[in-house]
Amino acid sequence: MQKEIKHTWIFNQSPQEVWEYLTKPELLEQWLMKTNFQPIVGHKFYFIGECNDDAKAIAQCEVLEVNPYTHLSYSWQANSFKDNTSFNSKVVWTIIPKENGTKLQLVHNGFTVLEDVIAHNDGWTRIGNKIVEQLNAVKI
Repeated sequence: MQKEIKHTWIFNQSPQEVWEYLTKPELLEQWLMKTNFQPIVGHKFYFIGECNDDAKAIAQCEVLEVNPYTHLSYSWQANSFKDNTSFNSKVVWTIIPKENGTKLQLVHNGFTVLEDVIAHNDGWTRIGNKIVEQLNAVKI
């Protein structure tokens, strides 16, 4: 079973601008979910999103690593889509400067149930489209 999700996006913006969209709560909320995130190792925070059935999706998280403009990781604790049991995973963002922009890589791993991998992969695909839209709207 695949236990890891990987996505890559390319932006015309600088690593610093992409970093802001990963670390500023007001920008995160434009493309990800409502949050009280702070880029401080050890900071405990949440993401709250809307589900299709008017329920809330909640992830409890903790910042694990912060290397400004290059690397960010946090734990991700949520309930399984299959049986509503809790699972722990890890989200890792890597920012790679390119000649005329930035490559953003996501790795989300630690899944134990295939349904969670599928659901989160679909979610990251939709969310990735949102950050692309947000950053494409930014004037360079």
